[in-house]
Amino acid sequence: MARFSLLSKTPRPEAEEAERPSEDQASGTPREHVPLFSDEDAPEPPDTKADAPSHDLLDAKLRVHNKLIDELDLAMLDKLDETEMRRQVRRLVTEIVREERIPMNQAEVSQFADSVYDEMTGLGPLEPLLADPSISDILINGAKQVYVERGGELELSEAKFRDNAHLRRIIGRIVSAVGRRVDESQPLVDARLLDGSRVNAAVEPVAIDGPLVSIRKFSKKPLTLEKLISFKAMPKEVAEFLHGAVKCRVTCIISGGTGSGKTTLLNALSAAISHKERLITIEDAAELQLQQPHVARMETRPPNLEGKGEIRQRELVKNALRMRPDRVILGEVRSEEAFDMLQAMNTGHEGSMATIHANNPREAISRLEQMVAMGGLRISQEAVRSQIASAIGIIIQVQRLSDGSRRLTHVTEVTGKEGDIIQMQDIFTFNRLRTEEDGKVVGEFRASGLRPKCLDEMQRRGVHLPTEYFDPSTPLLQV
Repeated sequence: MARFSLLSKTPRPEAEEAERPSEDQASGTPREHVPLFSDEDAPEPPDTKADAPSHDLLDAKLRVHNKLIDELDLAMLDKLDETEMRRQVRRLVTEIVREERIPMNQAEVSQFADSVYDEMTGLGPLEPLLADPSISDILINGAKQVYVERGGELELSEAKFRDNAHLRRIIGRIVSAVGRRVDESQPLVDARLLDGSRVNAAVEPVAIDGPLVSIRKFSKKPLTLEKLISFKAMPKEVAEFLHGAVKCRVTCIISGGTGSGKTTLLNALSAAISHKERLITIEDAAELQLQQPHVARMETRPPNLEGKGEIRQRELVKNALRMRPDRVILGEVRSEEAFDMLQAMNTGHEGSMATIHANNPREAISRLEQMVAMGGLRISQEAVRSQIASAIGIIIQVQRLSDGSRRLTHVTEVTGKEGDIIQMQDIFTFNRLRTEEDGKVVGEFRASGLRPKCLDEMQRRGVHLPTEYFDPSTPLLQV
């Protein structure tokens, strides 16, 4: 099913050599994916006795790991590239496995060596999941339960951690790499992996049954509008209109729920921005992958141990306006920074972009009003609505449907304000027609028949779109 896809780093070449049949495959049971390695030989059944083999393997891994630390020349390894380091570790692991008389064949030793290497330098059991391009989300509920999302569907993976302490060490390795911390005094943290993948973690005492980790994987090569069209996330006509609007500096807000593809679409639309423009991005955890050469990135900072030193998005938005930006791009509008963002959009920074959590375009407007009110400013509701009506040009609504697919559902133009009401009109919509027996959502993209108010400005800037793009008589795309 077509969907917004968030890919990860490409698998290592050694992964193909290291794959071996699992116990399930040996017994004839088909399996779609064989991980590079696993701390378990098979998924854990309800019977707790099945834990014994996995603990034996984990204990063996720890013994080998400890012995490796004693025998490795770490100073020498620092001078080697990853391929040579992995080869050296594999050679030493093979020797230690022989000495320890651990019963393994050559393929198992190769897998075992990769897992030990990942424990030493990487993220342990998470490495094969991060290397698998079919996985878009990794959801960890304690040491023994790791779910992944493939094709919009959640499934239990074979990956497991030795215990909650092991999982905490991996979390610590992730957050320390971006200068953040997580402990009992600060049990919630947002971070990112080196490839830009988004990470959220919650530990004790907030997490009752063990640390909770959510990883949203991102691709090193961001998805383009062409790819989103091929996935049927939107029709070609809608993509061309949005590309032209961004190019002509129409301010856009991308609205949607969690996991609906807001950031993916923002990255794709950024390709329309001229390479001559200076962009400043502001995020809680840096994850945008803009496709321009002149991008200045800023990230919020949590408070230190004394509760001081916090830098919020609002301070960054204010500072960004002193940095000579052509456009300001907010990864997500969450709080009182909404007012400063609207001010920027109204004072010569047209074409700025942001994402917001909302279920439909009208609700996105309401949420912006609420966030402005969170700043405690003495400003009337009428003045806030006037700011919104003059600042925002287009609201793009994206949604993750019940079958796991991601669709652009509304392109809505903000046309002005009459009285106390912000006037809006739908330009394109996705109409859900029915749901098949297999759960697939069937629908169509159709124009509303209304001519966009911004079309005149787009034509003056050299963007000409055929009038049939806005003809409501026939659907633009059926899926």
